[in-house]
Amino acid sequence: MQLYKTSSLHNLASLKSLHNLAYVKSAQSSYLQLHRIPCNVVDARIIKTGFDPFTCHSNFRMESFLERGELSQARQLFDHMSNKNIFTTNTMLSGYVKSGKLPDARELFNQTTDRTTVTWTILIGAYSQHNQPTEAFKLFAEMHRCGTDPDCVTFATLLSCFSEPNPELKVQVIQVHAQIIKSGYGMALIVSNSLLDSYCKSNCLGLARHIFDEMPQRDSVTYNALLTGFSKEGSSEEAVNLFIGMQNMGLKPSEFTFTAVLCAAIRLGQLSLGQQVHGLIIKNNFVWHVFVGNGLLDFYSKHDYVVDVRKLFDEMSEVDGVSYNVLITAYAWNGLHNESLDLFHKLQFTRFDRKQFPFATLLSLAANNLNLKMGKQIHSQAIVTMAVLETLVGNSLVDMYAKCNRFEEAKLIFESLSHKSTVPWTAMISAYIQKGEFEEGLTLFKAMCRANVIADQATFASILRASSGLASLSLGKQLHSFLVRSGFMSNIFSGSALLDTYAKCGSIRDAIRIFQEMPEINIVSYNAMISAYAQNGYGEATLRLFDEMVQLGFQPDSVSFLGILSACSHCGLVEEGLYYFNSMSRIYKLDPKREHYASMVDVLSRSGRFVEAEELIHQMPFDPNEIMWTSVLNSCRIHKNHQLAKKAADKLFNMDVIRDGGPYINMSNIYAAAGQWEDAGRVKKAMRDRGVKKVPAYSWVEINCNVHVFCSNDLSHPKMEGIMEKIEMLGKQMEEAGYKPDLSCALHNVEDEIKMESLKYHSERLAIAFSLISTPEGSPIVVMKNLRACADCHTVIKLISKIVGREITVRDSSRFHHFRDGFCSCRDYW
Repeated sequence: MQLYKTSSLHNLASLKSLHNLAYVKSAQSSYLQLHRIPCNVVDARIIKTGFDPFTCHSNFRMESFLERGELSQARQLFDHMSNKNIFTTNTMLSGYVKSGKLPDARELFNQTTDRTTVTWTILIGAYSQHNQPTEAFKLFAEMHRCGTDPDCVTFATLLSCFSEPNPELKVQVIQVHAQIIKSGYGMALIVSNSLLDSYCKSNCLGLARHIFDEMPQRDSVTYNALLTGFSKEGSSEEAVNLFIGMQNMGLKPSEFTFTAVLCAAIRLGQLSLGQQVHGLIIKNNFVWHVFVGNGLLDFYSKHDYVVDVRKLFDEMSEVDGVSYNVLITAYAWNGLHNESLDLFHKLQFTRFDRKQFPFATLLSLAANNLNLKMGKQIHSQAIVTMAVLETLVGNSLVDMYAKCNRFEEAKLIFESLSHKSTVPWTAMISAYIQKGEFEEGLTLFKAMCRANVIADQATFASILRASSGLASLSLGKQLHSFLVRSGFMSNIFSGSALLDTYAKCGSIRDAIRIFQEMPEINIVSYNAMISAYAQNGYGEATLRLFDEMVQLGFQPDSVSFLGILSACSHCGLVEEGLYYFNSMSRIYKLDPKREHYASMVDVLSRSGRFVEAEELIHQMPFDPNEIMWTSVLNSCRIHKNHQLAKKAADKLFNMDVIRDGGPYINMSNIYAAAGQWEDAGRVKKAMRDRGVKKVPAYSWVEINCNVHVFCSNDLSHPKMEGIMEKIEMLGKQMEEAGYKPDLSCALHNVEDEIKMESLKYHSERLAIAFSLISTPEGSPIVVMKNLRACADCHTVIKLISKIVGREITVRDSSRFHHFRDGFCSCRDYW
């Protein structure tokens, strides 16, 4: 309230009648007594009204109504005032704004013809308070067009409209900056601080730094604005340096200072820096501030100091919903799921805003544990509290339902999202790919690109898995180009996924090149390369790379040993396999999981060491599963161990759930190879009775970005005439080279001529013949097959590679075979 000495009153009173002056003095005396103001001063608003006693008195009453929140009475008084002035209008306008009645404020503003700078500033401030920056900027532009000059308060109010970072308003901020310079307010501290903060929130840190450097004077607000901007944008070193400069200037830090520095310390991963800041917080007596306390909780939780986080939480003089959220999340991400859920249960009995509960964290917990029941309960609470409308919660719901294999619910929530960021798109794509629906995942990725949503490294890691699953080398190369253009090639996880894609598409040279060109290598990239060598049958290279990894100081994990054991299995390295399996617990203190035992059983079974394989099965702390007994059954077929084959088959046939008819087909083939046709028939009948279907064998090749699929003895391909001619020609050349068909691979009780004819048109041979007539001479051929190749086809492909002088790569259900000059990379051990 502005107050003037009564001596000023006499100079102005001469302009008015003595009658009015007497009335004003009487009104002034009553007002001053009411508000206990000394009688030798007068309210400046009496002067502003031109000593109109009625307007002055009405303004006093209207203010009193507004102060008590009686908005309707204030408006009635306003409407009945015959002689309003601009102070009257601004007061009513301000009352609407303070009461949150923005539409009413705008209506009154539109009805006002005599608008001052204050009038415009009040409504601009209203839009800023209601987080409507676009409307605030539009109103400022209208103010400029109407010829009203803004003042420093107007600029500061306008630039305060950023409650959250908004890069889209960068252009408007630059335009306002130009107006500030023209208006001569560029050196005003309040304006400079607001402008600097706006540039930070527009992701224009360079311009913010320029403003900072040009400011003639700075205060704590200046430093805090830029420090927070640097911290949020990841310029952590600059943030720390700025904090040091602030300390050297002797400026007092605030709660915003400490939270920004702690955020920078988290990004830098510097525990000691955060601990020093913690000391300064105690020294400056800010440890009691809940905002700062939450920053400390977050800092220690990000460094996995869960015990310290809990201790700090218990010692805080005041906690809020954020405090609970940080601790619940810390428990969840450190595997302490029960503690996380217990604390969430306690949180529900507090009075904190339920909409701010950590639903996203708990939904992620449900997703990772495939706990659909828990996920649905959290979903229900999110609906009740309206938190389901939050983007983060919506994204987590999509992820939870997708991972729990509830695609319909995931789709519904995905479609209902008002804003689809990268996260829900990636969750849906990953769910499809995890389920093996690679083409659906790719279709969704295309839709994501059409929607102009930018893919991140997680998206690429998922979509590259689709390329691996489809064994599409051309798709892998397209995604490789996409990664380069997107700037993600330097990311370890994206690079490792690309390496894996090339390896699973049979292009081991490209996989090696990607590995060698990685700017940074860690355990993830080493594991990817170890797995690539193992899948492609390069046992010695696998072991060398593992030793190199250990010598460089990387600690092998369970994935590393899976790759090693797989290589030992494919290459017959039994003793090496036993050594590495035993070293898991003895040297590296890792408990072998079920999949490691399965790999070791496969190593022993493939080499015919069935007694040791059975001993391992009995000794392991798990019940043998389908994979283990299937491995034993496959090896029994190779080594003709009929007794153990029957035992393994019985174990498989008695399982409640079986993936496909593979075990039945294997056992039937074992009987058929031994000439026991009746037994083979009984196994097939048992298979039919159980409703298990045989998976048909098929192979496919990719020529000119088109995939061609071939089934055994299927002669429907448009180029079948040329394919058959090629097969006949190759057959004659193979006979001249001494080839004799292995009729034991044609497991049908028919004449030998029919068996020979059947072998000629196995799916992989059709695919190879088509590739030979469709690609340039000398170019490599890559064929994919869904089942294991038979021994006769393996022999035939070795001969074909020598006859045509081409490298032929065949990926069957277990491994890659690289044929060249009549030899196979598996060395006939498969």
